[in-house]
Amino acid sequence: MQESIDLNADMGESFGPWKMGDDAALLDVVSSANIACGFHAGDADVMAATMARAVANDVGIGAHPGFRDLQGFGRRRMDVPHATLANQVRYQVGAAQGMARAAGGAVRHLKLHGALANMASENENLARACYEAALSVDPDIIIMVLAGTAQEAAARSLGARMACEIFADRAYNADCTLVDRRQPGAVIHDADRAAARILEMLRAGAIIAEDGTHIPTRIDTICLHGDTPEAVGIAKSLRAGLEAAGVRVARFEGARG
Repeated sequence: MQESIDLNADMGESFGPWKMGDDAALLDVVSSANIACGFHAGDADVMAATMARAVANDVGIGAHPGFRDLQGFGRRRMDVPHATLANQVRYQVGAAQGMARAAGGAVRHLKLHGALANMASENENLARACYEAALSVDPDIIIMVLAGTAQEAAARSLGARMACEIFADRAYNADCTLVDRRQPGAVIHDADRAAARILEMLRAGAIIAEDGTHIPTRIDTICLHGDTPEAVGIAKSLRAGLEAAGVRVARFEGARG
């Protein structure tokens, strides 16, 4: 079992008067936050408030770009030319940097959202286009990748600082991709089960797929989704379980591949 692990959550996904998730409560538990940049969710006011609280809580700030798809919450697959997609990533990273700086913080990492992330986990060229775009804005940005997928291969090929991520609240296929949300059991809602399976993966040093397959991997950070109703409960249960097992929750450093 490793000595420390980062715990991250996707957040900043409210929009105007529509509230999604309990970001304030999550920011009391996690060590890194992936904050929506306005394309799939969030807006300027939400970004500002979320980043200010992240800075106050000493939580690492990440840009969380996705497809321009507010209605579909960025979870609909889209066919966007790579050059255009690269510019959209640059645009979102720039927005995150500006809001973080105004809050007295800085963007440490980048993590792709939703369908864009899923497609990048399957397509190394698409992942590389997104990561090259982010690195063109900030060469030292840490790329958070879905461990064991084409995302990791792309980040390694670029020599980028990287954090390998596994999910507490999502089921896995045997190729390290996530089970489609439309499938039964794809999203894990039980806090105790989520904590137990993560501890099992950390002890094994591997992702454990639904069919029992073990895929050895580097694990730097654990994610949960802030938009699920059980997010805060899962976060608290997971942190308590990690600490009880002697694992310290702390921000990742982002080692090069």
